[in-house]
Amino acid sequence: MHSAPERESAPPTAAAVVSHRGGGGRRHGSSHRRGRPRRRGRRRLVGALVVAAGLLGSATFFLDGGRSDASNDMSSGRPRPGSTTRITPSPPPPPRPTPSPTPTSTKTEVPSTGTGTFVAAHATGAKVGRGTRLLRYAVEVEGGIDLSPTRAANEIADILAAPRGWTHDEGHAFQLVSAAQPHDLTVRIATPGTADALCWAGIHQDTGGEYNCETPGGVVVNLKRWVRGSPTFDGPIHDYRALIVNHEMGHFLGYTHMTCAGPGQPAPVMMQQIKGLHGCVANAWPYAKDGHFVSGPHVM
Repeated sequence: MHSAPERESAPPTAAAVVSHRGGGGRRHGSSHRRGRPRRRGRRRLVGALVVAAGLLGSATFFLDGGRSDASNDMSSGRPRPGSTTRITPSPPPPPRPTPSPTPTSTKTEVPSTGTGTFVAAHATGAKVGRGTRLLRYAVEVEGGIDLSPTRAANEIADILAAPRGWTHDEGHAFQLVSAAQPHDLTVRIATPGTADALCWAGIHQDTGGEYNCETPGGVVVNLKRWVRGSPTFDGPIHDYRALIVNHEMGHFLGYTHMTCAGPGQPAPVMMQQIKGLHGCVANAWPYAKDGHFVSGPHVM
């Protein structure tokens, strides 16, 4: 905080001059012969001083630019009568930019726990990717939550078929199948409480109501992450869902955790980005736009 500037002293007034010149001295006695001329001379001196003080005050005002008066006029919102000062209205503030969509823009509620039972998606898809290793997957959503299993399955299928996804590697292929068909893994979207129970039962990992996990024969997606994204990921919610799917599918393909390759670099999809980016830029895809695999040091 800056201290306020000291106020400049005002020019002396005529009354002050009179008080200083005429009111502070001792009055001397006078004779009849000499008293009258002295009083006449004193009156002439006082009059001259008053005129000089008035001229000095006027000169001070013009030399100072009338700052005190202009400030007072500006604060009152209107110019002083007879003044040539114009008050230029301040320009309106620039409009605030519309905030970009964030991963929390969905209205789907996230209950802490659910029924513990799952509803399978009635959706199937064609094989995507040219690889000889085919991973067939089914999608299930915990009952009692406001999320369509079929819609979720179609979104996952779109993610796995994307050009920058795992099918960019010609060794990988995926296919969405119904739960009644033979499949290699099941992707389950569950409430935080149910996700914790499944992750603990599958790999004895405490996910704390926050994280997803890979279990034998399946992937468990925490509904909280599917709906709200992550505070470390700045982007549309669909992109964060792509990170979830690509990360967990990467485990099934044999990839382990990685970390940031350097400040400003895209984060590897196998990095646990929700736990911090460590200087990297959030990234949802295994491959960059130029086709190279986004990698980083392996986490032991």
